[in-house]
Amino acid sequence: MENRQQWGSRYGFIMAAVGSAVGLGNIWRFPAVAYENGGGAFFFPYLFALLTAGIPILILEFTIGHKYRGSAPLSFFRMSKKAEWLGWWQVLISFVICTYYAVIIAWAVKYTIYSFGTQWGSAPDKFLFGHVLKLSETPGVVGNLVPGVVIPLLLVWAVALFVLYKGVSKGIEKLNKIFIPTLVIMFLIIVIRALTLDGAAEGLNAFFKPNWDSILDGKVWVAAYGQIFFSLSIGFAIMLTYSSYLPKKSDINNNAFITGFANSGFELLAGIGVFAALGFMAKQQGVPIDEVVKSGIGLAFVVFPSIINEFPGMNALFGVLFFLSLVFAGMTSLISIVETFIAGVQEKFNVSRTKAVLTGGFAATVISLLYATNGGLYLLDIVDYFINNFGVALAGLVEVVLIAWFFKGLTGLQKHANDISDLRTGAWWKFSLAVITPLVLGYMMFDSIRQNLEKNYEGYPTSLIMTAGVAVVAAVVVIGVILSFKGWKSNINSNDKKEVA
Repeated sequence: MENRQQWGSRYGFIMAAVGSAVGLGNIWRFPAVAYENGGGAFFFPYLFALLTAGIPILILEFTIGHKYRGSAPLSFFRMSKKAEWLGWWQVLISFVICTYYAVIIAWAVKYTIYSFGTQWGSAPDKFLFGHVLKLSETPGVVGNLVPGVVIPLLLVWAVALFVLYKGVSKGIEKLNKIFIPTLVIMFLIIVIRALTLDGAAEGLNAFFKPNWDSILDGKVWVAAYGQIFFSLSIGFAIMLTYSSYLPKKSDINNNAFITGFANSGFELLAGIGVFAALGFMAKQQGVPIDEVVKSGIGLAFVVFPSIINEFPGMNALFGVLFFLSLVFAGMTSLISIVETFIAGVQEKFNVSRTKAVLTGGFAATVISLLYATNGGLYLLDIVDYFINNFGVALAGLVEVVLIAWFFKGLTGLQKHANDISDLRTGAWWKFSLAVITPLVLGYMMFDSIRQNLEKNYEGYPTSLIMTAGVAVVAAVVVIGVILSFKGWKSNINSNDKKEVA
């Protein structure tokens, strides 16, 4: 008899899955990636990547979680005793990501307050690095804790862990049912207002104008696959964990399509809003669009405050809506990331959810304080780059290769998904996972390794790259393998183990 927690409704699960997929990267990464890789022409490789990698892997992970009814380590163990380490590897990648992700949300919380009276002044870059982060001049110097970052960081963790303590249906589902519709409404207001600004048309023209020559550039296709992969929360145990809480009768294939297209729809909405605002900024400063285009932290905490400074009337409202959007998008993703190792710890060590939340949450909170120091931004930048490029992407590659080529598991998983779904997948699904995805992810890995061997990422010192980058990536693999050697408690007995059909 199964006593596993379950989602209260299909809508609740979809909101949670969309909440995990829609994160900070949708708002601050996608617009710049699209612009730099062919503008409107980028949407063709992007859509192709969504249909041949994004949605197929979503279906794969939804099916594994639903069929084997466990956290990532337990689900992979039930699939094959030789695969448990892969589950722990993905869980530990999530653990690393959550430790710095929470810090970025803490910055967004502060900037929501700073929006009242545009407290960042006329030099948002100096305000961010000097006043808010108190950034040390030399990378690698950790320095002291920055109280102004620590306080909102602890608040973020308190909210996230309380929601996780409340459980799947009463905590995660309820939060996402509120946060995701609110996020969409807030961002729609931002987009509508941005579209009325002087220069918005020039910004949108820059965003959508297609450079058809780029279609022939392999790097553009790799960028499309990279964006899909990193924005859909695939490859690091989230979707697998979430789907393990689905009822036995669940339309897995349709859920994957809805989640995938909802995530892409929000990315497109974000692109429109961001570039309308960038067009306005370029017009105000009398410079070309390409001089104001940024991504990541620079876009969110330097460029957007500069835009808000120029905003005609009620600039505080625009600022509050934008930074609250970052908080909401970040929180729904953070909670999904933390849930992966909460579920893994709970099942492996046979402890209560409360104990798993307290121990896992405490460990993550303590480590996250490293990024709230004077040298925190440098650490964050390196860890984020390496854990995504050599953690998430590599784990995703290993996942599809093991299942498709070594365990020969695609046929059994496809049958499981098709038997309970209205929409049935055919040969395209297996071909995408067995051939297209491994080829593209394999090339991405090769290219990333080549680039990093040629020169250090962002010119950081080799010692810092080795400790904050390479060592962290290696540690999650080694610890994952070690954890897989520990036996399961008595509640996971041999009768529960299932093999891939």
